[in-house]
Amino acid sequence: MTAPRISFEFFPPQSLDASFRLWDTVQTLAPLNPDFVSVTYGAGGTTRDLTHEAVATIHKHYGLNVAAHLTCVNATRAETLDIANRYAEAGVTELVALRGDPPKGAGRFTPHPEGFANSVELIEALAETGKFHLRVGAYPDPHPEAESFDADVAYLKRKIDAGAGSAITQFFFEADTFFRFRDACVAAGIDAPIIPGILPIENWSGVAKFAARCGAHVPAWVSDAFEKAERDGRHDLLATALCTELCSDLIEGGVDRLHFYTLNKPSLTRDVCHALGVTPEVTLRDVA
Repeated sequence: MTAPRISFEFFPPQSLDASFRLWDTVQTLAPLNPDFVSVTYGAGGTTRDLTHEAVATIHKHYGLNVAAHLTCVNATRAETLDIANRYAEAGVTELVALRGDPPKGAGRFTPHPEGFANSVELIEALAETGKFHLRVGAYPDPHPEAESFDADVAYLKRKIDAGAGSAITQFFFEADTFFRFRDACVAAGIDAPIIPGILPIENWSGVAKFAARCGAHVPAWVSDAFEKAERDGRHDLLATALCTELCSDLIEGGVDRLHFYTLNKPSLTRDVCHALGVTPEVTLRDVA
């Protein structure tokens, strides 16, 4: 089995302890030579400044290709494009362009009166700058607000046609879920790379709740397996085995890139990457 190309997602720290976890995660995973790493935006744009600081630090001190998340939430068009220009000035050439989640307590996304109405408008404006490679989100299990599976695929095509160069999927639990989505995308005329998003399961109860919120289908056998593993004290062993098996199935099905949602906890992601044949290639210098 050929080792896949990999990438990682981090989130910006909001406390001193969280900062230590982020930098430990970066130092642990950066030697695996990822294609890129991404840094998330909080719901409602709540971590906008923290995201910018984390992106700039990772790019400057670790020499990694960083893709900054950028959303439409709670910002005017001018403010959003100003943030993008600040990234470009810092040498960041990749963005993950997303509509974004509404602020906590808000039921649905409501565009800013002077902002972008949706992710397609955001992508079009960013593409016009000519400064970035744009990545977008994709949903093997339909987005909770999508009318249908086919409508979700059609909307992804609109985002690619607007100027996005690749897509990263929401996490899923079975390889066939991704293959079904990939085949539908090909049938819809989408030819941009679609990178499977992989979530190593550090905490099953938390992942199950997250899956319910974002519309990711949880197979009964996965839930049963983790409930039994937790009773037997084998949660981490099961998590590593299932994540490695999922990645192996994807690779056997023709996938050559994997994007790991690390949750700033590097150990399980590192162990899965090692099992897939992805081993350290560089030695990091200390952060200046």
